[in-house]
Amino acid sequence: MSKLIHVTGAVFVRDDRIMAAQRGESKSLAGYWEFPGGKIEPGETGEESLARELREELLIDATVGDFIARSEYEYSFGTVRLDAYFCTFSDDVEPQLTEHAQVRWLAADELDDVEWAPADIPIIDELKTRL
Repeated sequence: MSKLIHVTGAVFVRDDRIMAAQRGESKSLAGYWEFPGGKIEPGETGEESLARELREELLIDATVGDFIARSEYEYSFGTVRLDAYFCTFSDDVEPQLTEHAQVRWLAADELDDVEWAPADIPIIDELKTRL
């Protein structure tokens, strides 16, 4: 069995659009789009991890809401288990990109316009059924 990497991802919905973040050039899977978040550290809950990662990656204080879904995808470097949650942040705050190349707000019919990281695709499929 490959190494298990347990991560969280934030699904921000604003004005019926979902925020997607493009992985930076220095990261594995560079150029792919994802829900921002990161690895769960020992002793953290998924929600605590996600709030911390969003402070680090986007310099925002986000509220972590309801769990959406879990996906698992086996990459060459290990199996990523992604737990996605709905999240919110203040309307008067703009995320500051520290690790991502760019963010886009996508309408439901635009979700397939970007190349999502494979672990994120099942989350996209779940969102399409909900939105």
